[in-house]
Amino acid sequence: MNLLPFHSETLVSALSKQEVLGHLIRVTAEVNYLDQRTRGDKTILFNGMVGQKGFRISKVVDKGDTFLPLVLGQVEETPRGSIIFLKYKLFPGALFFLAFWSVVLLGFAGYYFGLIQNFFYGGICLFLSLLNYGLAIYFFNRQVKASRTVFYKLINLQLKD
Repeated sequence: MNLLPFHSETLVSALSKQEVLGHLIRVTAEVNYLDQRTRGDKTILFNGMVGQKGFRISKVVDKGDTFLPLVLGQVEETPRGSIIFLKYKLFPGALFFLAFWSVVLLGFAGYYFGLIQNFFYGGICLFLSLLNYGLAIYFFNRQVKASRTVFYKLINLQLKD
């Protein structure tokens, strides 16, 4: 389990670069929240964009999830298939709010510990800061695991065909 909201991995696939990107293009759609018709398609597994050099995707979810990872990937061609480099990270907005509330709560803890000498309130703020960060890391790692499962199934199902 990572202590930062970031995870990276490298996968080796027997599929060529074009096959990997082709499979991703088939199950990825650009997000359009205003068009309700695009939400009902069960063949779409990822939201995002797939290009010739790589992709920027996230798992399709029914409800909003703050800790859903953004998956950045690059696919490199090899003589026997391809190598897929994946980076999972929080979306910038979620990362901003995680950092903001962690800094605010740590600031209050420092204020109560240092200036006012109220250790009870300082302890509460420190505990809330650690709880906030710990829960964020837990939920982020849980969503990384779910996104990895969907991605692995996509690659493995294509290998069986």
